[in-house]
Amino acid sequence: MKNLSLFCLTLNPSHEDIIKKLSLIPVGLGNKIFSEKCLNDKTGDNIQEKNSFYGEYTFHYWIWKNHLDKIKTPWVGFCQYRKFFLTDKPIEKDIEFENLKKLLVKDENLHSHFDCILGEKFSVENYKISKIFKNHLTNFLKQPSLFFKKKKRNLKFHFDLFHGNGNLDKAIKHLDENNRDDFNMFMKKQTSFNPHNMFICKTDILKKYYNIIFPWLKKCEEEFGFQNLKGYGLQRIYGFLAERFLSYWFSKNYKIKEYPIVVKDLDDYKHL
Repeated sequence: MKNLSLFCLTLNPSHEDIIKKLSLIPVGLGNKIFSEKCLNDKTGDNIQEKNSFYGEYTFHYWIWKNHLDKIKTPWVGFCQYRKFFLTDKPIEKDIEFENLKKLLVKDENLHSHFDCILGEKFSVENYKISKIFKNHLTNFLKQPSLFFKKKKRNLKFHFDLFHGNGNLDKAIKHLDENNRDDFNMFMKKQTSFNPHNMFICKTDILKKYYNIIFPWLKKCEEEFGFQNLKGYGLQRIYGFLAERFLSYWFSKNYKIKEYPIVVKDLDDYKHL
C-alpha cells in the first residue's frame, strides 16, 4: 500500500505467502525458520529472548531500535495472523479469503481527521460469573460484592484478577510523571479497553509511543523479573501492561478511530 505499512505478525512460516497475498508485510516471530525476505525480531539490537514474556512487543522493540527510519509511508500499523482490522464486520461467520482482503483497512480508509486506528473496545463488565467461580474462586470469596456489581468491575479490578493482585499498582509506580496519575485514574475509572495490542497510527507518532512504553517496561522488569512469572496471565504481564497503556496513551493524546477486529486464522487459507 502506498500510504500504509501494515505488518502482520505470525509464528507460522506457511503464513508468509498468504500474508503477502493480503498486501500485508509478513513478520516471523518465534523459533521457526522463515524466508530471508521475512522481517523478524532476531537481528540488530533486539530482545528476542524475551518473546515468551513480551509477545509481539519484541518486534516493536526491534522496529524501535533498527527499522523506524526505513518506514517511508505516512501511516504504519500492526495486525496478527489470527486477528485483522476490518472496515465492516463480515456477515458470514466463516469469511472467505477474497472478502477478508476486500474488508481490510487500506489507504483509502485513512483520513486527516484522526491520528490512530484502534480496535473496538472490549468491556470487562460482562465477564461470566461461571468463569469467575471456575478460575478465581479465592478472589470471589474475599470480595463477592465486586463480582455482582458491574459498576465496580473496572480495568484495575480486571487486571488484578487476571494478572496478579497489586501488580498493576507496582507497575504504575515506575511510569513517568506525565503519565503515572492519569494512567492510574484511567484504569480505575474505565471499564473497557482497545484489545490485542493492535493499532495503526501516523508514522511520526510511533517513535513517541516507543520512547515511553519501552523505558517503562524495562523498569517493570526490575519489579517482576522473569523467573517467577508462572501461568499465561503472569508470564505475559509485560504485554498485558502494554495493551492497557496503549488504550490510555493513544486516546489521551490523539484523535482515535475505532474499527472492528475479526478473528480469522490464516491456517484456514493454506489451500490457496
